Amino acid sequence: MAYIQLEPLNEGFLSRISDVLLCGWTCRHCCQRCYESSCCQSNEDEVEILGPFPAQTPPWLMASRSNDKDGDSVHTASDVPLTPRTNSPDGRRSSSDTSKSTYSLTRRISSLDSRRPSSPLIDIKPIEFGVLSAKKEPIQPSVLRRTYTPDDYFRKFEPRLYSLDSNLDDVDSLTDEEIMSKYQLGMLHFSTQYDLLHNHLTVRVIEARDLPPPISHDGSRQDMAHSNPYVKICLLPDQKNSKQTGVKRKTQKPVFEERYTFEIPFLEAQRRTLLLTVVDFDKFSRHCVIGKVAVPLCEVDLVKGGHWWKALIPSSQNEVELGELLLSLNYLPSAGRLNVDIIRAKQLLQTDVSQGSDPFVKIQLVHGLKLVKTKKTSFLRGTIDPFYNESFSFKVPQEELENASLVFTVFGHNMKSSNDFIGRIVIGQYSSGPSESNHWRRMLNTHRTAVEQWHSLRSRAECDRVSPASLEVT
Repeated sequence: MAYIQLEPLNEGFLSRISDVLLCGWTCRHCCQRCYESSCCQSNEDEVEILGPFPAQTPPWLMASRSNDKDGDSVHTASDVPLTPRTNSPDGRRSSSDTSKSTYSLTRRISSLDSRRPSSPLIDIKPIEFGVLSAKKEPIQPSVLRRTYTPDDYFRKFEPRLYSLDSNLDDVDSLTDEEIMSKYQLGMLHFSTQYDLLHNHLTVRVIEARDLPPPISHDGSRQDMAHSNPYVKICLLPDQKNSKQTGVKRKTQKPVFEERYTFEIPFLEAQRRTLLLTVVDFDKFSRHCVIGKVAVPLCEVDLVKGGHWWKALIPSSQNEVELGELLLSLNYLPSAGRLNVDIIRAKQLLQTDVSQGSDPFVKIQLVHGLKLVKTKKTSFLRGTIDPFYNESFSFKVPQEELENASLVFTVFGHNMKSSNDFIGRIVIGQYSSGPSESNHWRRMLNTHRTAVEQWHSLRSRAECDRVSPASLEVT
């Protein structure tokens, strides 16, 4: 039996078989020509780009297309004759076979590219940072901004923000001597101490010195050489519950030596600001504010206490408030009665230098523009915080209630001359302000129910200007 000696398998043949099994089937002729291993071999110069990137076509593909245009561009990949491979005696390809294989691969890729729809090419311009030349076009649009002319700029300033009070913010950076030389309003001596056992703050007003001479607004003041000063004490932000010293007559160096107590917890006291306002009393004119001192209590040792001389600074409040009045209104439709309760008043303007005030309240009913009825409370001696608790009743039919007005006037009783005017409000048809209108409206909506409300007193001129009912009474 004859044995045939088989030659060892060539390694190139095995590699071509593996290329056939692992082929990616990139073209429809791959199954016929994979034995050539041309479409599955990777070469650095022969790679097909399937994605949209890079933006430009590879140079080797452009060169092949240009060669096809010069040659026969009608032939497709199937028309290209297959060139059988012949191996050299040492098992390597010849240079002519390699060039032919490369040329056939190039033609197939070119024909495949013409059949497949081309991928979109995206031209991405890089964003350049730096100075743009005149020839380059900026990528991002520039933001249009409005240019303000000097007239528009200065028109936005508000003069009221640059008044004297707006400049007082720099007072904290000045010493007492600098404040004294700048404003020349005098100095105030006072002390504070907190009692932890009884939970109250004691403020002692001792004296003042170098107060300026008085200023008369209407020329009615006779003594223009001396002031009649007194001090009002309160704990901000609560200005309603304030204390007031006695008036010292005709002096620019008053000595008060008065103590006042505020019932307030210790932690709450540290959040308050002590405000001391020096006021010039004028019975025939208006009480004028000379100056003020504000001390944040968080900056002082309340338990240890201390004494201070502080320079007075100007105050935005040139006139002293006239006080407040607590009223209660109730209407009974069945009886046609309008009931008024004068409960109390507080912080009234002081009209007597020696004894404070002797205040009383006059109530006048005005129907339309005609005075109908007048009543008044008793006067309480030597106080600016009177408690009245007096009731009055007026007969007002329900059909006339809409045209009715009540005028409340607080006077200081004077035995030797006419009574001293303190303040006034009007409630009803011709109310003197929004607070008074709100009180009247609440009473009309809640018949047979007493409605209480605090009211700030106004000057006679202010009430006459806004309320015709105020002009009908004295």
